[in-house]
Amino acid sequence: MSKMNNKETSSKKRGLFATLGRWFKRLFFGSSRELEDFDPVSAAERARQADVEEIVSPAMQVFRGFVAHKGAMFAICVVIAMFILVFVGPLFMPNYDDAYKETTQKNIRPGLSMMSIPDDIANDIKSVDSYGSFSVGLSNSGKVAVWGDTKLGTTGIDVADIPEAVQNANILYLAAGYDHIIAIDDEGHVYGWGNDRLGQYGYFDETAYPNILSMPEDIANGATVNVDDIKELECGYQASCILMKDGSKIIWGNKNSYSNLDTISLNPTPIIDIDFTLNFVVCIQEDANSIFTGQRGMYTKVRGDLDEDTVSMFEFIGNRKIVSLSAAQKDVAFLLDDGTVGFSGDYSLNEVSMGDFEDGEKVVDISSGHHHHIIRTNLGNVYSCGDNTWGQLNVPRKAESADHILSTGFQNYAVDENGKIITKWGLKGYIFGTNGDGQDIFQRIINGGKMTMTIGAVAVIISSIIGIIVGCISGYFGGAVDIFLMRVTEIFSAIPFLPFALILSAIMGSLPWSENAKIFLIMCILGVLTWTGLARLVRGQVLVAREAEYVTAAKAMGVKESKIAFKHILPNVISVILVTLTLDFAGCMLTESSLSYLGFGVTPPRPTWGNMLNGANNFTIISNFWWQWLFPAIFLAITTICINVVGDTLRDVMDPKGNSER
Repeated sequence: MSKMNNKETSSKKRGLFATLGRWFKRLFFGSSRELEDFDPVSAAERARQADVEEIVSPAMQVFRGFVAHKGAMFAICVVIAMFILVFVGPLFMPNYDDAYKETTQKNIRPGLSMMSIPDDIANDIKSVDSYGSFSVGLSNSGKVAVWGDTKLGTTGIDVADIPEAVQNANILYLAAGYDHIIAIDDEGHVYGWGNDRLGQYGYFDETAYPNILSMPEDIANGATVNVDDIKELECGYQASCILMKDGSKIIWGNKNSYSNLDTISLNPTPIIDIDFTLNFVVCIQEDANSIFTGQRGMYTKVRGDLDEDTVSMFEFIGNRKIVSLSAAQKDVAFLLDDGTVGFSGDYSLNEVSMGDFEDGEKVVDISSGHHHHIIRTNLGNVYSCGDNTWGQLNVPRKAESADHILSTGFQNYAVDENGKIITKWGLKGYIFGTNGDGQDIFQRIINGGKMTMTIGAVAVIISSIIGIIVGCISGYFGGAVDIFLMRVTEIFSAIPFLPFALILSAIMGSLPWSENAKIFLIMCILGVLTWTGLARLVRGQVLVAREAEYVTAAKAMGVKESKIAFKHILPNVISVILVTLTLDFAGCMLTESSLSYLGFGVTPPRPTWGNMLNGANNFTIISNFWWQWLFPAIFLAITTICINVVGDTLRDVMDPKGNSER
């Protein structure tokens, strides 16, 4: 008996697969070939009847009708390209981080000009400096050039407007801060331009402005310094310093930017080198083998090679002397008199090892950007370490032949002995600009689109499963089942969708759940609240289809009711479902974006197109930083419009009768 049951079950399975196979074949390839097997007409006769109308499968009819609409073909190509961009694009951004922030790169305009050094100084370069969105360059002949995003936020200031006095002078020293530039000519005049509201340059009454350490009054009013006594000029975030050869210094700027600005200024001990991190002024005192900040506990630990363990600075240095230092935003690289280099500060960004030095190889020069260091040795080798988000560490082979390397914020320039730039590498710019946190908008659009489309797709799948099951059961069985299910449907459809979704999202936001759990709940909320329209549509189609002759025949043959509903009737209304799914997908994307825009969807720093628009929802950004809202809006609008065009076209080609009536 058991064997007979197994054989019967196996036979039913084969029959099911055979039925599905025939249905699939007829759907996509038509039935003409099956009919030919039973047609006694000879091949010659069929050839004479070639002008008889071709029997085409439903899928082929839809395909041909869809291809005939050029607008729909363009739309589907755009949708496919968008899917590839948002799902494949992140694979080519290994260094992307949702939580990435960069203080010096806020609100930068779209463009790729950050390494576009002007030709008039590119072959005669002396120095390059950068701290924010722009770079300044000085030629050996004393000419100054500025490039990059040179407009300073909403101030109306453009640092590319070089003062006429500077253009006519022979500049010897040049440095750039976050929003200002300082230059010194061969006569000792000190020039400043850019933003001066926080003491970046010019004289300020420190009694009236206690947060400002003022530039000395005599220098600000035209007095000169002895250029023969100047050792170097350095600029930080909103501060500057002139270091003299005798170890004295002239330092000024915004005290709120550097809490130890006063301490360094008042310290009478001569110093041999000075630089600025993001939050501290760091220097080397003449009689002390350590990095001085005036803040206890700062920069007291050191690593020699990045592979070594952390040790105390005094243990590392021993009897050697510090020759020079070069500061990044959070750490400092310093050179010892025996050609050894050490690192002190925050090592979280220093994950790339410099490698093993050869015998007799010594460091001769260190050049630092915001988060990286470039190290050149006596053998001409160039090593890099630090953060590589923008390719700062990808040193070209040509750089090994350089006489020296100039590193700025996120860019590097290899220069030969004649002042000609051999090669350059690093950050070229941001194609869609940056936001108020210094994040690349293009990268966030790609990753945000992935999140938005994923939420939309999963929500549609959930709503479709519920809608198809409810609609199919309600339409086929009718009676009390239909009445009950339709009342449930009406209850759900009576719920005001957006307010209810906002309430649920607000409750969800207060729960101690992970971000991924909250995102999944958003998908479920969208799916559970959007199935009613599809259920009614499927019910209406099934009500019509259940009166068809093939349904009557199936009942007469004793086919189970569930099989008739889901195996025979449902495939005949699949075209309507496909159209609805397409349109609902665009609708769910818009709904998720609306929730995120209102602050109830996916929360930053994880991006979606909706919360990117929410982040740009204030007058200052809308009026001054147009790229922060325009590009996410364009991507969202184009994607949803093209999906709707595809859905409308599918509806037309799948229902030619309804289309002709319209």
